[in-house]
Amino acid sequence: MDLDVGQAMEVARDAARAAGAAAMQYWRHELRVERKADRTPVTAADRDAEAAALAIIQAAFPDHGILAEESGARRPEARSRWVVDPLDGTRGFSRGGLFWGPVIALEHEGEIVAGAVAIPALGELYWAGQGLGCYRDGQRLRVSAIDDLAEATLSLGELSCLLVPPYAAGVARLIGDVASARAFGDIYAATLLLRGRADIWLEAGVKLWDVAPLKVLVEEAGGRVSDFAGAPTIAAGRVLATNGRLHAAVLGYLGVQA
Repeated sequence: MDLDVGQAMEVARDAARAAGAAAMQYWRHELRVERKADRTPVTAADRDAEAAALAIIQAAFPDHGILAEESGARRPEARSRWVVDPLDGTRGFSRGGLFWGPVIALEHEGEIVAGAVAIPALGELYWAGQGLGCYRDGQRLRVSAIDDLAEATLSLGELSCLLVPPYAAGVARLIGDVASARAFGDIYAATLLLRGRADIWLEAGVKLWDVAPLKVLVEEAGGRVSDFAGAPTIAAGRVLATNGRLHAAVLGYLGVQA
């Protein structure tokens, strides 16, 4: 690969850290919340966090493309593209919640090869590079070894997008059959899988920038990622991530035999 994945991983980590620090300057302070055209919230914290992340990225890779939630696309013809959500969970952030943070990924020739997620209010930072492992604060992470749904913990994203046809019945049955189900929502819900505190993560109704680094993070921690049809993609707006051992069983609840 004509790309230094190790450098990209470090840049993703540093960009996530910088974006998180910028957003923390606004956390639990009076903040004006605006509405974008799609009715999703945006604040000065989102914009400053994005600027902080992009400054790190563009200093290291000035020729790379950018797809950023707040400022849009730049250099779309580039073979490498950074996908940036500077503050996933703006609604919770604006109300003083904990489970928000920047989501940063590098896509090279259509494949995510490096990425990072920060949860600044909890002091957590996760990063990964293809073939290099997944880390939290310097410690290499591995998903759990749970292989029985009855003993599993399910981490859920936005329930209003999960508990709708055609998947609502299957998701509801899954919630009833696992040992524990938790719905923190936003990017924090996915990080529980990376460190073995959950064994399954389900999310729906998301854009690429909401989940871009999750495939490389989960796979480098030993897990598996697909859409709800079992395809190995995060681009469909519906994402299933597991420790790998439970993936086929969960796809069965979603109507897929795998």
